[in-house]
Amino acid sequence: MTEPLSEHSADVIVVGAGPAGSTTAYYLAKAGLDVLLLEKTAFPREKVCGDGLTPRATKQLVAMGIDISEEAGWLRNKGLRIIGGGVRLQLDWPELASYPDYGLVRKRDDFDEQLAQQAQKAGARLYERCNVGAPIRDERTGRITGVEARLGEEKTPVTFHAPLVVAADGNSTRLSLAMGLHRREDRPMGVAVRTYFTSPRHDDDYLESWLELWDKRGAQDRLLPGYGWIFGMGDGTSNVGLGILNSSSAFKELDWREVLKAWCASMPEEWGFTPENMTIPIRGAALPMAFNRQPHYTKGLLLVGDAGGMVNPFNGEGIAYAMESGQIAADVIVQAHARATPAQRELALNNYPKVLKETYGGYYTMGRAFVKLIGNPKVMKVATQRGLTHPLLMKFTLKMLANLTDPQGGDAMDRIINGLSKVAPKA
Repeated sequence: MTEPLSEHSADVIVVGAGPAGSTTAYYLAKAGLDVLLLEKTAFPREKVCGDGLTPRATKQLVAMGIDISEEAGWLRNKGLRIIGGGVRLQLDWPELASYPDYGLVRKRDDFDEQLAQQAQKAGARLYERCNVGAPIRDERTGRITGVEARLGEEKTPVTFHAPLVVAADGNSTRLSLAMGLHRREDRPMGVAVRTYFTSPRHDDDYLESWLELWDKRGAQDRLLPGYGWIFGMGDGTSNVGLGILNSSSAFKELDWREVLKAWCASMPEEWGFTPENMTIPIRGAALPMAFNRQPHYTKGLLLVGDAGGMVNPFNGEGIAYAMESGQIAADVIVQAHARATPAQRELALNNYPKVLKETYGGYYTMGRAFVKLIGNPKVMKVATQRGLTHPLLMKFTLKMLANLTDPQGGDAMDRIINGLSKVAPKA
């Protein structure tokens, strides 16, 4: 392993210890690089999330050596239950060589902490309560060479130095903005709002998705764009929330916390989704989708996870892509680190955006088209009423939405989805 250059210097700085940052730091440290992992809050800490993990995310946890047993506090789920158009359809996760046939549920307050601890065990140096501010740049080249930060309760000013910095600081990504990387307005954006209720539905072994979101507060029921979810946490509570897309005309005009309250009020009384059973206030967060900030590498800075807009536009899933992009970034950095000259290192680093586009570009392009379609309430209505009555079509849709296919030797559905992803433009 590389000896620490100094307490505040390293081979790589990773800003943000969410799933993207901790995964990046884990793989970098495992390969022997000296890594600083800087987290602005202290663990455990809450984050707005559905807490439901698909087999895609589960695979990443297994690869990192996380103990995902029930004894360690993880709740397994068998698949997805879809409700809409008067139909209730229960779909098991597909049987694949590439992914496990189960998903997981875990609260984000200690999910992120487990990943950060795993990065530490691999050798990463974690600084909590480290609020990163401006990038430090080489005046001559404009390259990032470190970051300024405030450390601890006292907010002591410190500087950290490294030839490469990874922005894993989420949707707001102040670091990327300071480096001149702004959000692309032509890419979809979502919002998630959620809360927890004490509920008898807490031990459900399927993730539940409601494709029809009815606002029943006016004289006439109104179908809203987006979807609702109910995920049993196995601890006496259910995570109940909704996701909404900016492709809809209702995106800016509605108070989504109020819509969530109204939706919960329309649920069966025995589920207990009432204000007195709510365990925490309703909170919201942005879902940056489909590569909405680019380039993913420039002047010594790599973007991973939400900072690079990696959320799947089909289903709003972010954790799997945060972790996968972290692993991809780490692999590229490790290879670049072993090159002899700056030009050779740069050649390797410039491969990062190309690998991302090759991996997700076509699929995200299809997702952007999907988002435009379901932003139209008429299309949504036909899709729920007609599509849900065809189990085979829904099995295909589940694979498509959750991005769960075998790349080699899969079935006909896998080959169709993989083929479409290959031919779609990788923007």
